[in-house]
Amino acid sequence: MGLDEDALDYHSEDPPGKLEISTTKPTNTQRDLSLAYSPGVAAPCREIRDDPDKAYSYTAKGNMVGVVSDGSATLGLGDIGPAACKPVMEGKGVLFKRFADIDVFDIELDHDSPKEMIRSIRAMEPTFGGINLEDIKAPECFEIEETLREEMSIPVFHDDQHGTAIISGAALLNAVDISDKEIDELDIVFSGAGASALATARFYVSLGADPSRITMCDSSGIITKERAEAGDVNEFKSEFARDTEGGDLAAALEDADVFVGLSIGGIVDQEMVRSMADNPIIFAMANPDPEIAYEDAVAARDDTVIMATGRSDYPNQVNNVLGFPFIFRGALDARATEINEAMKVAAAEALAMLAREDVPDAVVKAYGDDPIKFGPEYIIPKPLDPRVLFEVAPAVAQAAMDSGAARRELDLEEYTEQLEARLGKSREMMRVVLNKAKSEPKRVVLAEGADEKMIRAAYQLVDQGIAHPILIGDRDDIWKRMEQLGLSFEPEVVDPNDDTLAPYADRLYDLRKRAGVTRREADELIRDGNYLGSVMVEMGDADAMLTGLMHHYPEALRPPLRIVGTADDANYAAGVYMLTFKNRVIFCADTTVNVDPDEDVLAEITEHTAELARSFNVEPRAALLSYSDFGSVNNEGTQKVRKAAQRLREDANVDFPVDGEMQADTAVVEEVLEGTYEFAELDGPANILVFPNLEAGNIGYKLLQRLGGAEAIGPMLVGMDKPVHVLQRGDEVKDIVNLASVAVVDAQEE
Repeated sequence: MGLDEDALDYHSEDPPGKLEISTTKPTNTQRDLSLAYSPGVAAPCREIRDDPDKAYSYTAKGNMVGVVSDGSATLGLGDIGPAACKPVMEGKGVLFKRFADIDVFDIELDHDSPKEMIRSIRAMEPTFGGINLEDIKAPECFEIEETLREEMSIPVFHDDQHGTAIISGAALLNAVDISDKEIDELDIVFSGAGASALATARFYVSLGADPSRITMCDSSGIITKERAEAGDVNEFKSEFARDTEGGDLAAALEDADVFVGLSIGGIVDQEMVRSMADNPIIFAMANPDPEIAYEDAVAARDDTVIMATGRSDYPNQVNNVLGFPFIFRGALDARATEINEAMKVAAAEALAMLAREDVPDAVVKAYGDDPIKFGPEYIIPKPLDPRVLFEVAPAVAQAAMDSGAARRELDLEEYTEQLEARLGKSREMMRVVLNKAKSEPKRVVLAEGADEKMIRAAYQLVDQGIAHPILIGDRDDIWKRMEQLGLSFEPEVVDPNDDTLAPYADRLYDLRKRAGVTRREADELIRDGNYLGSVMVEMGDADAMLTGLMHHYPEALRPPLRIVGTADDANYAAGVYMLTFKNRVIFCADTTVNVDPDEDVLAEITEHTAELARSFNVEPRAALLSYSDFGSVNNEGTQKVRKAAQRLREDANVDFPVDGEMQADTAVVEEVLEGTYEFAELDGPANILVFPNLEAGNIGYKLLQRLGGAEAIGPMLVGMDKPVHVLQRGDEVKDIVNLASVAVVDAQEE
């Protein structure tokens, strides 16, 4: 089946289209309905009548954008009319929601004149927090946007004009840096003089380009003052008319530093590329076929060609989705009256800076697992990089406040945390721990320090001020790998091959000599990063340790258990996963360590997990799980769970609600817990689930993660004398950073 057939099936599958409306408040009872509509709805109506700004407090206006089009310039389809462009506008709504959690109504208008469009859109101001104009032909789009910006007090943004300008502008900032050129000295040639090209040229001037060095070509060649004076070009094109001789695109490109293509495919050949200045910058953004193919442009010269296109199968895709969702996010949250030039420049600069940062593993995997590193083939972030939201939206909001466009002052640190919460509960929960960690960073040993992921995690720990990482591994290998990764920082490195490890070997021998370890074996074992790291933590030369990335879990856990051991008030260690759902957090224990715990182990695991929950600012409510509810089945398996729960309830030192044995649905469904078992000690659904054995725990958390759509953080090791955490093989850099943050908070509490 071809792409067209797949797309038709995709759009027609029931329900047709790509968007629907869902409620955000309960509507389950008569009281819910009376609050949502009559008579309760009158209260917010009166409040808004008396103060229109309260529409942002009582309605969805502050998170609502209208995507408006007449279909006169739809994608590569041209003037297809308002009905036929609706799938595109729905798609735009999908992108707003997916990338920035912004709700959208798509509005397709059947108008034939700019004045009619302006009148209809202007009348929508009470409904929306912002207007995204889309696929409206030039020159009408200029009049429509300019008039609406003057007459409306909410942001109006024509993405076809400004989106490409902003994203390619970010690419230009980095391309200039890589090619060692100055932006105000660039000779820039445009192919195409439509709405997008004109907006892009203006934006490059805002970034520092010299307008006198911009040459714009349309289908008739270079736009000159002579042509402008003769009336050969419209007033908008005349803005970039050059006082120069006429000529075609090939003539314009001679000795040019930058080519910007917003025209048609295949109009640039290799000879034109060879005629450009050293290390040329080529943005061939015609879709679906660039003005020159990536392979042809790069092969045309021996020096560095920095190239961007509009295609996802080439490096440096100039994709508007890197801009509009996040620009509107920042504008809406600052309640900006407009999206001005300062806000657009801030967005471009934020994108440019983000491209210089280490790229998350999830992004690398999404694009084929090939290394992604700042350079000629990576000058703008990838569209699926979740960090774009946290970088661009705050930058836009700050620019709105600085430029006077904002009607609301934001604390950017708090605002960034709110943005993270929009992408999932796990980010919100980890932010609590990250903030605690940053308040007092600790020394964290990364036992497999020569691994690329560990080095990248160490860089992030230093860059974010979370911890002072100590990498264990061959010093030369680590520094070489850092150079290959382009990471500039100076971590502490402990090389197991150094001759200075005798004190650690002495301590290892002292700790294990009555467990069968000879002095010679201690000298050999200390060369193992897991043993060396464990001894460093035990001796106080490090505060915490992470390992397990390259080892099976039991193998990685064994050295710290032998060397660090459990805490004075603990007899057992356990592995805990924190699972985050949209509006809920669950801690699952034990998922990694104890195969068949008895009642003593279950009780202790519950207490340790409650302590862990509190480090995330979660007040624990613990349920000890079984396939029985409160004695409905009586055998050895259910009895141990029942006894563990009873012991905890009778312990005066246990200051959190706990009960069991109970089935999993009883523990987590409020209606079952309160409706059927009103005698239960829990005052709400459990947020700590203690499983009866390792088999159940491991199966349970994985099912919740995969089928329940939960995000998992862990496993976090509890009960140890010093903070030690064992990663899962194949964990990503973000997992290492998260667990290191948990370890730092553990060390702070120590």
